Amino acid sequence: MNESTEMMQAIITTPDGELEVASIPRPSPLASEVLIKISAIGVNPVDWKTKAATSPARARFAGVDPMILGWDIAGTVVAAGPGVTRFAVGDRVFGMPKFPHPANCYAEYVTSGARQVAKTPDNVSDLEAGAIPLAGLTAWQALVDTLKVSEGDRVLIHAASGGVGHLAVQIAKARGAEVWATASAAKHDLVRSLGADHLIDHHNERFEDVATDMDAIFDLYAMGDNPTRSVACLRRGGKMVVITPAAMPAPELIEAAGVSVTWMLVEPDYASLERLAEMMSNGSLTVTVGATRPLAQMAELHEIGEQGGPFGKLVATIG
Repeated sequence: MNESTEMMQAIITTPDGELEVASIPRPSPLASEVLIKISAIGVNPVDWKTKAATSPARARFAGVDPMILGWDIAGTVVAAGPGVTRFAVGDRVFGMPKFPHPANCYAEYVTSGARQVAKTPDNVSDLEAGAIPLAGLTAWQALVDTLKVSEGDRVLIHAASGGVGHLAVQIAKARGAEVWATASAAKHDLVRSLGADHLIDHHNERFEDVATDMDAIFDLYAMGDNPTRSVACLRRGGKMVVITPAAMPAPELIEAAGVSVTWMLVEPDYASLERLAEMMSNGSLTVTVGATRPLAQMAELHEIGEQGGPFGKLVATIG
């Protein structure tokens, strides 16, 4: 990352896991990069999990000083490096630069590869666009790229009221799937309004007794025996995605059931961002924002998230 002589405000992570406001040099774009003036920064569980002093994920930031978290952004291109053809100064963009490597998005400006962001539709706000990238790309890459969900498929989505889950329900429905969704009873009306066909109260119902012969399962809960129990919901030849390798069921169970299970890590992908942008623009995909704070109050958003927070995405705003 090149640096200019101009300064900007950023939120740095201290060695003991605290967030502090600091003034640091503004970056300059390298070849194939754009410089983005940020308007909105999405805050995700990976952020507060990474900042913890004992987190193994901090290894990704080894040798990086200062440590600046964040990956979800929306804003406006203010400069372009050599070779950039996709954008011009003034274009509104959103994306998830460099994930899972350091991207330094908790700041007023950030550089990104031009092919790691997409144009924000005119009828979508920066607040909405900044809330979408990591959660939306996770849902899209799982359901569309990996599970190949299509018209008529029977799909089970665990943790359907979460940041990724509520987008996954909408994407699955847009693909023509029949959707079973697990969520607490208090959130059933909300998840149903997003398009879910069958709601399961995972606190009081055994989902494997309700969701059977599934073509595809997206396990966003991925804890305890949830993935193992989910295998029983799949038809032979069915597929499941989990979001951590630790959640993979035993190979012998997978083989005996005649199904496939894989784990995935989301990655930057401008083509999928463009598909998400189309859905946001035509109204088939909406993101719920649960809480916002100015950039300088980023620590409050982390506290809200760590405590379970309201339904919806957390977003820091600038300007």
